[in-house]
Amino acid sequence: MSAEASVGSHAADSAQPDVSQPAFHDSDPLRNRGLLGSKYVKLNVGGSLHYTTVQTLSKEDSLLRSICNGSTEVTIDSEGWVVLDRSGRHFGLVLNFLRDGSVPLPEDHRELDEVLKEAQYYRVQGLVQHCLSAMQKDVFESVCRIPMITSAKEEQKMIATCRKPVVKLQNNRGNNKYSYTSNSDDNLLKNIELFDKLVLRFNGRVLFVKDVLGDEICCWSFYGEGRKIAEVCCTSIVYATEKKQTKVEFPEARIFEETLNILIYENNRGSGPGGLHLLDSRGPGSSLGAGQSEEEGAVGGDRRVRRIHVRRHIMHDERGPGQQTVYKD
Repeated sequence: MSAEASVGSHAADSAQPDVSQPAFHDSDPLRNRGLLGSKYVKLNVGGSLHYTTVQTLSKEDSLLRSICNGSTEVTIDSEGWVVLDRSGRHFGLVLNFLRDGSVPLPEDHRELDEVLKEAQYYRVQGLVQHCLSAMQKDVFESVCRIPMITSAKEEQKMIATCRKPVVKLQNNRGNNKYSYTSNSDDNLLKNIELFDKLVLRFNGRVLFVKDVLGDEICCWSFYGEGRKIAEVCCTSIVYATEKKQTKVEFPEARIFEETLNILIYENNRGSGPGGLHLLDSRGPGSSLGAGQSEEEGAVGGDRRVRRIHVRRHIMHDERGPGQQTVYKD
């Protein structure tokens, strides 16, 4: 009897797992059956709540589709929210891509990389390719492109259609109509070096044009909304005893000031009532440097171009008897 009892006890012990195991499997399908039979889905992604449909989540062969058809185990809380342990910052963008097939991507490279990581995690291949294409395009657009302008008509068209303010330096070292003074060549190089520094500082905000085909030896022009706003001429003529000489100036402070002023026209910020008048006249506190003069020519009604020229002067007294010295501007 004891042996039989022992055998019976052993049989009962061995049967115990067989009794409990089916009970575990009976509840498991209820937990892992996914969202079969559901039409709408409530998603809790890192605390960010989203309400969508099974049809939207199943548009691509992704992790979200496998969640819907029960292939991937999910955690559903007591209120029926599917809990996903991911950041919900960009999940709305993933959903919008599944809904529309395309979506505007963030311009910031870091945020774009974050979207790519989320798309890779959810295995939404369409969004992955969209992000990779945007990154590749961003790399190409960051390369500096220098257009070659071969005519004045092309230059005028480019300035008229450009949405950015424009700074143009016109220089012609080959202009030998007059001989140069001793420091003219140095000042011409300083103007060119300043142009290169401004390009590095304001790249992306201002379009810079270097023109070496004009008649002027050294002249700066500033454009906003397709029209010339200001001009700084850096050349003057010295009248000596025997011959005329060309003097090139370097009004660095004035050039830098006009470059900053032209930024008002960045992204059409100068548009609107009164916008074009912000730079059309000198403010009460502005002043010209020594030896400079400002000329204003009317362009299109009340619109004027500020023209700043170096005062031309006479080095040698060429006055006749009883005549006064005449300064030529």
